Amino acid sequence: MIAKRLKTSFDKYLPATIEAWEQFAARCELVQFKKNEIIKQAFHIERYAYFILQGSGGVFLLKNVGTVCLDLMYEDAFFGDYMSLISHQPSPLFTLALERSEMLRISATNIEALKHTPMGQTIFLHSAESSFVDKQQQQIDLLTLTAEERYHNLLERQPNIIQRTSQKYIVSYLGITTQSLSRIRQKLSRN
Repeated sequence: MIAKRLKTSFDKYLPATIEAWEQFAARCELVQFKKNEIIKQAFHIERYAYFILQGSGGVFLLKNVGTVCLDLMYEDAFFGDYMSLISHQPSPLFTLALERSEMLRISATNIEALKHTPMGQTIFLHSAESSFVDKQQQQIDLLTLTAEERYHNLLERQPNIIQRTSQKYIVSYLGITTQSLSRIRQKLSRN
């Protein structure tokens, strides 16, 4: 069942055989997190990548003035501190379960083993490319779209985000203030 869910989630990006996803799933373990549980501490090395089966997670940066939300991830997405996972170095990022969550966890060791298989190479290369494109688009959006446009795009991708994710994380992710979000939401409710 897990392999089928992985396949269904990623077929739109990378059609792979069910056997490839069974191979991947066999190297994973099921883990659960409580709401607001820190999954990976800042300035530690990430040792796992996660696939969210149920719930959500966020990637955050500690700054002098507080915490900045860099990413919000929901069901059927990979999640983690990839900078640390790939570099095998500590990073200032921490990851947090934003809701009670169930995830597949795969160790860095198992990722490396899978990268030595033809399908594993393809899956991880494609994942890296897709992640890069997503982050580039996020940066472009931050620099070229209005706060209202960014909020609208976020609602299109995650229609239930308001019910599922704390407002403080949403405003941080969008790079706006809570007052700006209130104004945007009021304006949208009038339309």
